[in-house]
Amino acid sequence: MPIVKTVSRAVSQLLQSSGCGCGISIVPVRCIGVSPRQVASDASFHSVSFSESDHPRVLITGGLGQLGVGLAKLLRKQFGKNNVILSDIRKPADHVFHSGPFIYSDILDYKNLREIVVNNRITWLFHYSALLSAVGEANVPLARAVNITGLHNVLDIAAEHNLRLFVPSTIGAFGPTSPRDPTPDLCIQRPRTIYGVSKVHAELMGEYYHYRYGLDFRCLRYPGIISADSQPGGGTTDYAVQIFHDAIKTGKFQCNLKPDTRLPMMYIDDCLKATLEVMEAPAEALTMRTYNISAMSFTPEELAQEVQKHIPELQVTYNVDEVRQAIADSWPMNFDDSNARRDWGWKHDYDLPELVSTMFSFLGSDSRIAQAN
Repeated sequence: MPIVKTVSRAVSQLLQSSGCGCGISIVPVRCIGVSPRQVASDASFHSVSFSESDHPRVLITGGLGQLGVGLAKLLRKQFGKNNVILSDIRKPADHVFHSGPFIYSDILDYKNLREIVVNNRITWLFHYSALLSAVGEANVPLARAVNITGLHNVLDIAAEHNLRLFVPSTIGAFGPTSPRDPTPDLCIQRPRTIYGVSKVHAELMGEYYHYRYGLDFRCLRYPGIISADSQPGGGTTDYAVQIFHDAIKTGKFQCNLKPDTRLPMMYIDDCLKATLEVMEAPAEALTMRTYNISAMSFTPEELAQEVQKHIPELQVTYNVDEVRQAIADSWPMNFDDSNARRDWGWKHDYDLPELVSTMFSFLGSDSRIAQAN
C-alpha cells in the first residue's frame, strides 16, 4: 500500500507540472501532457517526409458532408484515387461509395481511429466531423462530445503519428463583441453557440499542440459556403442557396434576413481550393495556424438584384426570423484575409456575378431563363 501511495503521488506531481497546467482531477486518461509522446521516437509507423514524387495518404473524417465529398474529389484528382480515404459513421450513397476508398470511422472511438491511421499509413488528416450550430444547440451534450472530445482524439493521434492536420473553423467562431467590418485574424472571440465555442477551442488547441508538440496544424475560418450540390438546411446563410432554388421553381423568394444584412460568402470551389492550397503551403511560409479566407461579401438585397439579371420577374419579399437575424448580426460583415493572401498567395476566383451565373448553370435554369427572356 505505501508503494501504491508513493506512485500515486509521483504521477500526480508529474501531471500537475506538465504543460497542460491542469490538476489530476480533471485530466483524462490520455493526458495531453503525455499521450502525444508515448511512442518512441524511432517507432516506424510512417513519416510525413514523403518525397516530391510521392503523394500524401489522406484521411477525411466526417467525409459525407458537402465539403468532405467535394474535397475528396479534388484530392483524388490531385493525388490519385486510392490515396484519399473518406470516412464517416453513415452509409454513403452509391456514387460516393464507388468513387474511391470509404471506411467506417467513429471519431469518438480512439482505438479504431488510431488503427485506421496506422494501417493505412495516413500522413494528412482533414477533420470535418462536427455537429453544426442548429443541431448543436438542440443537443449540447452530443455536440460537446463530437466537437470537443472527438477533436481531442484527432489531436492526440495526429501528434503521435506526425500527421499534417487540417481542422476547419467558421465565421461562427466570432461573437457580438468581435469587430465586424472588417474582422481580422486576431481579435476578441466570444461566440454564443456550442458550435462556435467548439471552433474557438479547436483553433486554440491546434495552436497549443503546434507549439507544445510540433504538430503541423492548419486551420481556415470559412465564410458562408454556397454550392449547387446541396439543399439549404435552414442555416443562417442558407438563404443564399435557397434563392436560386425558389427563383427557378416558383419565381418567388421570401428571405428570413433583413435586406441589408451583410455577410462574407464564398463559392464551394474557392473554399476547396483554399483548403488544398493551405495544406500544400511550405511550413516556413505560415506565420499563424488559423487564417481567415474570404471571396465576397453581400447582402440579400444585392444578391437578389444579381439574380434578377437572370430572372427579371423574380419577386423577393422579407419575413425576418429574429433568431437567425440575431445570429447574423453577431457575425462578421467582412473578413480581413490579408494574411492568407500575403503568406501563401490566397486568391479567390468567384465574385458575386460569377457565383450567380455558375449556380444557375448547375441548377439547370436554362428553360426558365429562356422564358424570362
